[in-house]
Amino acid sequence: MHRILFVCHGNICRSVTAEFVFKDMAARAGVTHLFEVDSAATSREEIGNPIYPPALRTLEAHGIHGAHHAARQVTKTDYARFDHIVLMDGENLHGIRRIIADDPERKISLLLDHTDPTDRIHHGRDVADPWYTRNFEAAYDDISTGCQALLQKLIHKPA
Repeated sequence: MHRILFVCHGNICRSVTAEFVFKDMAARAGVTHLFEVDSAATSREEIGNPIYPPALRTLEAHGIHGAHHAARQVTKTDYARFDHIVLMDGENLHGIRRIIADDPERKISLLLDHTDPTDRIHHGRDVADPWYTRNFEAAYDDISTGCQALLQKLIHKPA
C-alpha cells in the first residue's frame, strides 16, 4: 500500500482538492486498495475548517464529492506514517521543514515534479494558488495533471 499525504499552506484548497482528486482517480482506475490518502497544512490558520467553498464547488463541477473534511496540520509522526509527502509549492517546502526537519528517506516532493519532464506547461512548477488568484479551475487543472502522473507512477511501483 502507498500512503500519500498532500500538503499546502492551509489544507482548505489545494491539498484537500488533491486528496479528493487522487481518491477519485484511484477509484475510477479500480485501485483504491493500493492507496491511503490524506491531506494536511503547514500552518495552523485553518485547523478544523472545511474545504473552502469555491474549491468545493470546483470539485463538484468535475463530479467529485469532497464535503467531509476538517483541515489539520502536518505532524512529525506523519513522516513515519506516510510514504509520500506531496507538496503543492516551494513555499510549502519551507513550512514543512519547520515541522519535519529532515527528509532522510526522500519522501517529500512537489506534485508537479511527478509530471512528464516534456510537459512544459506543468512540469517543475508550483500548483497555481487560487487563494490569491481566485482561479480555482487553474489550480484544479494543475492538481489533476499532477495526481494523474503520480497515480500512474505509483500503480507501476511496488508498495
